[in-house]
Amino acid sequence: MVNITRVYTRTGDDGTTALGDFSRTSKVDPRLEAYADVNEANAAIGIAVAAGDLRDDVAKTLTRVQNDLFDVGADLCNPLADAYEYPPLRVQPQWIEELEADCDRYQEELEKLRSFILPGGSAGSAYLHLATTIVRRAERSTWAAIETYGTEAAPGRKDPAHDPEHPGGVNPMTAKYLNRLSDLLFILARVANLGRGGDVLWQPGGGREENPKN
Repeated sequence: MVNITRVYTRTGDDGTTALGDFSRTSKVDPRLEAYADVNEANAAIGIAVAAGDLRDDVAKTLTRVQNDLFDVGADLCNPLADAYEYPPLRVQPQWIEELEADCDRYQEELEKLRSFILPGGSAGSAYLHLATTIVRRAERSTWAAIETYGTEAAPGRKDPAHDPEHPGGVNPMTAKYLNRLSDLLFILARVANLGRGGDVLWQPGGGREENPKN
């Protein structure tokens, strides 16, 4: 269990922060941006669950996802190494398979999509569309971190001392998880509108009066 006794530490006042292996890095490090975006996505999903009047099964699925996202963040903040004193939490293939199964199960309830849709309809749907966009940003941030650090384990990284020459890579399974999650959230945003007027369809050039006044 995590034991948080004090929220502020003042250790980040120099523009750095600690990673999961206790090495320090800049607060604009791509790795940190990735798990910060994951944290934002988790908060957005929390709003959807708390205020979106979602079905019980949808809320239960999203609560599992929220727990997963903490684990994704834990993975992203721990550089890959070929040895650990205490092995960190890593994203598991099973989690991605669960998301794909969820996508298939919920998709069966929906009509085939023949147009782009607008975020909206019910509050729950709007919140989930917002969460979808944040998860997609988190995935992009994760790929940026992967491009920066690669996906290889740092050789002999057994202690928390920061080693600029061998910073440790990023687990690509994190990006794969976020990709599938964005698909699921989009589907659930549509499910949230079932029985509430359905999808709000995009109308190219629409949303304007036919004869606007000058």
